[in-house]
Amino acid sequence: MCGRYTLSKPGDILTELGVPEEEQIEIEPNYNVAPTQEVPIVRADGKGHRQVVMVRWGLIPFWAKDEKIGNQLINARGESVAEKPAYKNAFKRRRCLLLADGFFEWQKQGKVKQPFHIHLEDHRPFVMAGLWERWTKGEKPIESCTVITTDANSKVAELHDRMPVILPPDARDLWLDDSVDDAELLTSILRPYPPGEMAFTPVSRMVNSPKNNSPDVLRPMRELSLFAD
Repeated sequence: MCGRYTLSKPGDILTELGVPEEEQIEIEPNYNVAPTQEVPIVRADGKGHRQVVMVRWGLIPFWAKDEKIGNQLINARGESVAEKPAYKNAFKRRRCLLLADGFFEWQKQGKVKQPFHIHLEDHRPFVMAGLWERWTKGEKPIESCTVITTDANSKVAELHDRMPVILPPDARDLWLDDSVDDAELLTSILRPYPPGEMAFTPVSRMVNSPKNNSPDVLRPMRELSLFAD
């Protein structure tokens, strides 16, 4: 699963994703993104353009009676996302990209769980495949999202059996094209990212608390690692 991630260097990724300058927003670095927080996503606006908006992490299906269900829907399995009631409607028309530059997994080492920051080898930002929804049964509408996951590649599998779907540049247009509803075609791109382009680093257990949100969260702790980064 993906329960924490980072967007420490927002940089120019919005321009890279084709978001017009007038649609871009100021995005603060976040070193410890946690469920229920507001996170930036890129989505199609229905008019052939792309927009970036802030939404809650933890998808609330439009039919849900209570917004708290979103706390349980932070991830959606790519293998079943086209059929599951919580996701199938969003999968058809409300796909999005979540901006990131790493995510966390924990490994038990003795009596403690050591967190690792998993990232691309060159530390550049990337996008994760996601879905978004608009819920209108409360006092005010809530827009929310979920991260789609897949089997871990051989690198990430050293820590966990699942990983978020990181979309390469040649798959992003298809994922955001809301005129495409071919489930087989769409699910074909929900696959593990190449392991040779990824690395992981043991980091401070400060990440265990969402209250900690500073560069110190990503400070390497190589002496605690069982693996070479």
